Amino acid sequence: MVVGENEIQGQVKRAYEGALVKETAGALTNHLFKAALATGKRVRSETAIGERQLSLPAVAVALARERLGALNGCEVVIVGTGETSELTARALADSGGRTVFVATRRRDRALSLAKRYHGWSVSFDELPQALARADIVLAATSSPHLLLEAPELAEVMSARDGRPMLLIDLAVPRDIDASCAELEGVSLYDVDDLQAVIARNRKVRQGEARKAEGIVEEEIQQFAAWLGSLEVRPTVAALRARATELAAQVVAENAGKWESASPRDLERVDALARAIVNRFLHEPTVRMKELRDERVHARMALVRELFGLGVEEGALGARGAGAREAAAGPALAGEQRAEVRSIAERRRSG
Repeated sequence: MVVGENEIQGQVKRAYEGALVKETAGALTNHLFKAALATGKRVRSETAIGERQLSLPAVAVALARERLGALNGCEVVIVGTGETSELTARALADSGGRTVFVATRRRDRALSLAKRYHGWSVSFDELPQALARADIVLAATSSPHLLLEAPELAEVMSARDGRPMLLIDLAVPRDIDASCAELEGVSLYDVDDLQAVIARNRKVRQGEARKAEGIVEEEIQQFAAWLGSLEVRPTVAALRARATELAAQVVAENAGKWESASPRDLERVDALARAIVNRFLHEPTVRMKELRDERVHARMALVRELFGLGVEEGALGARGAGAREAAAGPALAGEQRAEVRSIAERRRSG
C-alpha cells in the first residue's frame, strides 16, 4: 500500500523459504519466486524508490540526522509511550543515540520500551532534568494540553550554555508550544512540517516507481522466455506425433488401392510418408527450438491452436504446470537443495 516499502517482499521471501524447507515448492514455483525476489532486489538497488521516508517517525529521524549529522552520542528524549513513540524508537535503534523515554502516564510501558530499545525511563516530573541533557526531543502523546511551554523551556535553555536543541512534535494536537521556536538555540518542527517532507518524498518515490516498472517488465520478459522455452519441446513432440499419425492414417486408408504392391513396396510407401513428415517439419522444429524471446509462450500457444494440438498431445493444458515442472527438473531441484541448506544454516546461526 506504500510505494517503495519492502515489508511485503520480506513476507514473500519468508513464505518461499518455508515452502522450500517443507519441500512444497516445485521447479516452476522455485524459478518464479527466485525471479520475483531478484526483481525486487534489482528495483531497490537500481532505483531510489526506498530512500525517501514516508512515515512520520522515520521522517523525524531522517530530519534529525540531516540537522545534526550522525546521531552517535546524542541524547534523544521521547515524551510518550504510544505506538508513534515506539516506531520512533525503532527508527532510532541503530543510530547510536541514547534514548530516554518520558512516561506521561504509563511508567510500566516506558520501562518496557526502554528495555527493548536499550535506553532508560524517567517520570514526567523528571522531564526538566532530561531536557537539560537532551540534544533531540520528540513528543508524541495524546494529551489534549501542551506539555512543554516556552517559559519552561527558556529556563532549560539558559542553563545549557548555548547548546542547541532540536524539538520534533509528532502529536496532534500539539505537545509543544509553537512559541518555543522563538527561543535562541531551539529548532522546532511539527507534524505539518513533516507532512510536507513526506509529500515531497512521495512524489520522488512515484517517479522512481516508473523506473521500477521498467525493471519489472524486463524481468517479466525474461521469465516469459524461460517459461516459453519449457513449452517448446512438448509442442514439437505433439506436432510431430500428429503429423506422423496423419501420414500413417492416409497410408492405411489407401492400402487396398495397391493390389499388386508387394510387402516391400508397402514398406517403401510407409518410409516415404515418414520421410515427407520429417523433411516438412525439420525447419519448423529447428526454428521453434531456437526461440529465446519473451513471446515464446504465445507462439507455442498459436502453434498448438493452428494444428489442433489438444491437452493430451501438448501436455500443456490442465497438466501444464506438471509438464513444465518435469522439463525444468534436475538442475532446479539441485538449486532448491542448496537453498534449503542455506536457510537451515541461517536459522542455526540465529
